[in-house]
Amino acid sequence: MTEAPLRSGLHFFTGRQDGPRYRNLTSTTPISAPFADLQVGAHRLALLRDGEQAFPAMLRAIARAERTVCLETYILRSDRTGERFAEALAERAAAGVEVNLLYDAWGSSVSAAYIADLRAAGVRTVAFRPFAVNTPFEKFARRNHRKILVVDSYVGVTGGMNIADDYASPEDGGAGWRDTQLLLEGPAAAELQYLFLRTWRRSGGPPLDDRRYGVEGRRADPQVRIVGTGLPRRRRWVRDEYRHAIDRSTRRLWITNAYFLPPLRMIHAINEAARRGVDVRVMVAGTTDVPAVLFASRGIYGRMLKAGVKLYEWRGRVLHAKTAVIDGRWSTVGSSNLDAQSLRKNLEVNAIVEDERFAAAVERMFLEDLGSCEEITEKQWRKRSLLERAASWTAYLAREWL
Repeated sequence: MTEAPLRSGLHFFTGRQDGPRYRNLTSTTPISAPFADLQVGAHRLALLRDGEQAFPAMLRAIARAERTVCLETYILRSDRTGERFAEALAERAAAGVEVNLLYDAWGSSVSAAYIADLRAAGVRTVAFRPFAVNTPFEKFARRNHRKILVVDSYVGVTGGMNIADDYASPEDGGAGWRDTQLLLEGPAAAELQYLFLRTWRRSGGPPLDDRRYGVEGRRADPQVRIVGTGLPRRRRWVRDEYRHAIDRSTRRLWITNAYFLPPLRMIHAINEAARRGVDVRVMVAGTTDVPAVLFASRGIYGRMLKAGVKLYEWRGRVLHAKTAVIDGRWSTVGSSNLDAQSLRKNLEVNAIVEDERFAAAVERMFLEDLGSCEEITEKQWRKRSLLERAASWTAYLAREWL
C-alpha cells in the first residue's frame, strides 16, 4: 500500500480549492500522524487510532472552523477531556461560528454548571431524550449512540469515541481505551451533517442559520458512503450493509467489535462464510466496561468455532472499536455495535469505504491488534467450567436488554 505523505501540520485543513480558506491556526496540542492518510475518490481520509491521534485532530478541526461546528456524542463528561472540548467550542462560538452540541441525556454525565457555561459562551446545546415521566419506555430506551463532528460542512469525523477521559491517552490523564475514528474531508461530511441537523431539529434544537450550512457538497461518492439508522425506511441500514457485504465475501472477513451479539441471521451469515472457506476472524473485547455483554457473547462462541470462525479476545486496555474489513476492499468504521441495541434501536452512523488501499490499512490495524489478543480455540472452549457455561447462557438469554 502506498499512502500519501503527510504535509506540515494536519493536511485536512490546507490546500482546499472549492471551499472557504481556513486560517493558519496552530493548536497547543501536538498532532500525531494518523495511522493511515490517503486520497479515496473525492475524499481525503485519515484513519485515527485511539484518542492520542483522534482528539488532537478533532480539536484542531474545531479550532479552524469559520462557519459551523456540529458535535454529536453519546457520552459527554465534564472531565478533563470534556473541558478541553468545551473550551474549543466556546472559543469558536465567541468568534461568531454557529456551534451546536447534541449529547445523549442517558449516556452523558455533565454538570449543570458545565452546560450553563457553554450556553453563556454562545454554544447551543441539546440533550437527546432526557427522562420524563410520560415518556414511553420503548422511546426512552432508543438512545443516540452516534459520534459525529462536522466542521464547515466539509470536514467530518465519526467512529467509536465518545468525549470522555476513557478515550484520552494515559499521557493526557486518560484511560487509553482502544478505539478507532475516521476523519474525512469531502462530500461525505455533508452526509454526516444531514444526519446531525435532522436529529437536531427533531430534538427541539434552536433554529439554524441555514445559510451557513453548505448543501452543495452533499453528493454521492460510491467509494465513501455514510449510512445511519434513525431515518425513515432506513432503520436497519447499518445491519443490511453488513449483511450484504458478509454474504458477498469470498476471501477475508475480519471484524473488530467491542460488543458482539449479532442477531441470529447475521451469526448464520458469518458462519456460512467460514464454511465456504472465507478467512473469518472476529475480535471482541475480553477487557470490557460491560462484562455482561462479554458473557453473553461467549454464549455464541461454540457454534462459531465449530463453523471455522477464528475468535480473539482483546486483553489489556478496554477495547471499544467497531470496524470491519472484507475481501481487501470493503471497510467500515463507525459507532454501531453488532448487537440488538445498535442494529435495531439506537441512532447509529457508520462510514463505508470501498477502496483497496484503505482496506489494507484497516487490515494492518487488525493484525497489529492481534498482538494484544488471546485466541479462543474450540479445544479450550470445551474445557469451560459449569459456572462459566451457566453465566454465559444466562447472559445470552438477556441479550436483548444488554
